[in-house]
Amino acid sequence: MNHLGGLRQQQGFSQLLDSWEKRSSDNADLMAANIAIHKPDQIKLQALAELYQLPEGEITGHLLHHALKVLEATMPYVPGSTVIRIEEGDEIYEDIGPLPRYLEVQKKLRKKSGV
Repeated sequence: MNHLGGLRQQQGFSQLLDSWEKRSSDNADLMAANIAIHKPDQIKLQALAELYQLPEGEITGHLLHHALKVLEATMPYVPGSTVIRIEEGDEIYEDIGPLPRYLEVQKKLRKKSGV
């Protein structure tokens, strides 16, 4: 085998190891869960799993993770009547929308589960 062929093999293994490392990191906190989903969505998940040759549960977990991030980012800020701080001369009011309550429930559940 010439030097170039050996170098390509090393790069191939390096890419493979990087891919495994990323996948391992991405999946480190995945846990099995039973969920109810609509049949058309089940078919879409199966198609993605087949297309990318990944377990359906892994695909589902990553999609749910990203969907929750988007949902959290779009929760509305609802200003209350209490000023909680001043930023560059502007009064910042407490958020009385769903996000603070949602975050508080998360905190309680994390504490309860030891996470």
